[in-house]
Amino acid sequence: QVQLVESGGGLVQAGGSLRLSCAASGNIFRFNAMGWYRQAPGKQRELVADIRSGGVINYADSVKGRFTISRDIVKNTAYLQMNSMKPEDTAVYYCNAVLAGPLRSYWGQGTQVTVSS
Repeated sequence: QVQLVESGGGLVQAGGSLRLSCAASGNIFRFNAMGWYRQAPGKQRELVADIRSGGVINYADSVKGRFTISRDIVKNTAYLQMNSMKPEDTAVYYCNAVLAGPLRSYWGQGTQVTVSS
């Protein structure tokens, strides 16, 4: 069983920055992928950014150049640094981790991010 605990959400003005953290139980290096998703009201959950096996990083086009995903193996924590934030970034952000053999996906409880214009 994997537990993921997010923190760092809140209210920020447009153009501002926030950093989200996702603390995982156990060694995060074993995950096939670890990343961040978001869900805005009335919309489907979408991938924001993730780190996959081998260190491959993917970003949604809407956040490229503004958001940075990283991880600290020692602290078993993943981060999402969000800069130059826009009102359309407003959503509940969820941490996700995937284990293979068999495939299992785990989610955190979510953290609210609100960007005011």
